[in-house]
Amino acid sequence: MSPDHQHAGAPTISEVAAAAGVGRATVARTLGNYGSVSDATRAKVLRAAERLGYQANTLARSMSTGITKTLGIVLADVANPFFSGVLRGISEAARQAGYDAIILSTDEKLELERDAIRVLLAKQVDGLVVASAAGRSDDVSHLSNAIERGMPVVLIDRLVDGLDIDSVVIDNREASRAAVSSMIQNGHRRIAFAWGPVTLSPATDLQQMHSILDEALWSDGERLRGYLDALEEAGIPFDTALVTHVLKNERQATRAVGGMLALADPPTAIFTTETEATVGALRALQTHNLRILKDVSLIGFDDSPWAAVMEPPLTMIQQPMRELGATAAQQLLARIGGDTSEPKKHVLPSTLLARSSDGPVPSHARR
Repeated sequence: MSPDHQHAGAPTISEVAAAAGVGRATVARTLGNYGSVSDATRAKVLRAAERLGYQANTLARSMSTGITKTLGIVLADVANPFFSGVLRGISEAARQAGYDAIILSTDEKLELERDAIRVLLAKQVDGLVVASAAGRSDDVSHLSNAIERGMPVVLIDRLVDGLDIDSVVIDNREASRAAVSSMIQNGHRRIAFAWGPVTLSPATDLQQMHSILDEALWSDGERLRGYLDALEEAGIPFDTALVTHVLKNERQATRAVGGMLALADPPTAIFTTETEATVGALRALQTHNLRILKDVSLIGFDDSPWAAVMEPPLTMIQQPMRELGATAAQQLLARIGGDTSEPKKHVLPSTLLARSSDGPVPSHARR
């Protein structure tokens, strides 16, 4: 029997050291990625570890170095194509740096987010990337307490009021303003907005809408502010009947957009702010026997492969999902590595992909 397979249990650092012809301390430094080891010795140790099938004891390593080589990732919905793309960027950057990731999904529920942070802190992750479900007036002590304990935290996709920490976002407000302005330039004045901030008391006027914005999830609020900016620039009165405030799922979006299409003065264009809202809007149009472009224009947030093969192809806002995730992970790894510079707000560009679903107001809908 070869020496590489002469024991039934997991190989130890001592066995790796013997196989590589170096001391245990050298193996520990090499596999723990700390201290000084020559390139030749490192290569020899890694070859020996691979031959033996050595698996590092992460708990023991964390006790000796204070580092677990794991990142905690808290996302709103990992099934959402946007967050799936973000997660891919995070995972790739973490893997390249020799880190593992523990991913937890909160379904946009703040209590689940608080539980997720507790779990990840107990697992002694080295840092956190968080897409928070917190609105502007919500208690975020679960995050501030983690930061006070010295835990590096990077916010992604959303900012959180009261936390002056690293973040990676796009300019949601400008992206929305540009999309709605495109519709206005095509002559639309009745433009539906799906999804607005979720609320049990929808606004009845612009003043109440701004009160809702003050309490909203940051990204929701910024996208609606961009919509309002475009209307104001064009001198178009705000109509609360054209903004949905529903729970964020496709069925609710279908019902809400369907209700707007049934208005006495229905929208001639629809701006959707997430993938499920886009799909819900498409289903509502189908139910009302309305066709994209011929009856109603549509622009959506978060480009998807299927959007380009629709008939007509959908004009969409494309977010740099993988770049958002990779940038957040890289910023977090820099903090773990000792970067103590001022907090950084990374604002990445989005792109309005002009296809064919945003056109002039149909002649039969002009008033």
